[in-house]
Amino acid sequence: MADHLIVLLPVAAVWVAAGVVADGLPRLDRARALRRRTGWLSALTLTGLALTTTVLLAGLQSAGDTRLDRAGAGLALAAAPALVVAVCTVRRVRRLRAGAGAFARAPETPAPHGLRAAAAHPLVGLPLQVTALATVPAVVSAAGLDLFTGAGPTGAAVTVGTLGIAAIGVRHALRHNRLAERAMPAAVASPRAAGPLHV
Repeated sequence: MADHLIVLLPVAAVWVAAGVVADGLPRLDRARALRRRTGWLSALTLTGLALTTTVLLAGLQSAGDTRLDRAGAGLALAAAPALVVAVCTVRRVRRLRAGAGAFARAPETPAPHGLRAAAAHPLVGLPLQVTALATVPAVVSAAGLDLFTGAGPTGAAVTVGTLGIAAIGVRHALRHNRLAERAMPAAVASPRAAGPLHV
């Protein structure tokens, strides 16, 4: 077991927790619960970004083969999805929390389908879950299992990771579309469909 596993485990744990919380947001049917859970998600997301950035920067500034160097190299795969989280997800979660707060004054106020659709948007959950998945190879390698041969990952690891990300993306898109359809107002019947108008 490598010593940089101590550095990687908290980072991976925070991203996994954020991914789990984000996945459960669209299932919440009360505005107050949605607001509280988005607060947790915001805290987890900012913590994950802070930890990842700290480890990556410390690894870049450190000279030699230290614990932080190895941890930073392991997190290099997570840098791109973490950047998407910083650019897209943080803003969406902040807006979602503000929207839920507008409905959360009464404890049993239902969460509108529009808010639940926004919570199910792929740019909320997908980048968090991809970042969590991207930390797994570093943790597994630090734990002593070799996913890498030579300079790159094995074909099986790449295939499993790609299929996992595709499945997560499709799931988020389908759930978002279903909730967005419920949020749309019912179509107004045309006068022709309603029959002749009597004066």
